[in-house]
Amino acid sequence: MAIFTPTNQIRLTNVAVVRMKKGGKRFEIACYKNKVISWRSGAEKDLDEVLQTHSVFTNVSKGQVAKKEDLLKAFGIEEQTEICKQILAKGELQVSEKERSTQLEQMFRDIATIVADKCVNPETKRPYTVNLIERAMKDIHYSVKATKSTKQQALDVIKQLKETMQIERAQMRLRFILPAKDGKRLKEKLKPLIKQVESEDFNQELEMICLIDPGCFRDIDELIRCETKGKGTLEVLSLKEVEEGDERLE
Repeated sequence: MAIFTPTNQIRLTNVAVVRMKKGGKRFEIACYKNKVISWRSGAEKDLDEVLQTHSVFTNVSKGQVAKKEDLLKAFGIEEQTEICKQILAKGELQVSEKERSTQLEQMFRDIATIVADKCVNPETKRPYTVNLIERAMKDIHYSVKATKSTKQQALDVIKQLKETMQIERAQMRLRFILPAKDGKRLKEKLKPLIKQVESEDFNQELEMICLIDPGCFRDIDELIRCETKGKGTLEVLSLKEVEEGDERLE
């Protein structure tokens, strides 16, 4: 006996549903389990690894596909992949309480790992352990946001932890070489962006090795490129200036 499935129905299994209400209607997309968080955190870049299908639904569990006119009215476009991206970014992930709890716990751990990897005690230059950062996050009652990437939240955590403990981003070590005619003028412009000058040699050109906050790297790179019209060079000697061993709080 042949079973006919209506043309506006798609059956899917093992689905994670992301839902968004827009223009008075409900829209859903069907994703692979555990992939939505990876996409939002930036760990997963391939959309096909996240979406089970590029179709937009009104009800995933019933396999009901959204009408084109409804999509156009709500989103202003018909391109389903672009609409899927919007729902993926801003929609609400439909999960059980147990799944949500597990995901938030994993995100909490991931945020602590990023903070531990990027930061040090500024006095000793030693990194903190992940467990210690997790304890500190619990002490400030940090609440994980499921819709925000772990990288963004790690930067928020660093700001908040600075109020309660000795912590700062590990500094980058750079070497830059500037043409003699630009050296003096550029050095003055670079001064506010540099934490510490380790060595300086002014002969045919200005060569300087220094430590900076990672957040200043882009500004320094742009300044040197623009001001020297590409004749200056910038080299990253180390991404993180840290001492051996872990930092512990007694």
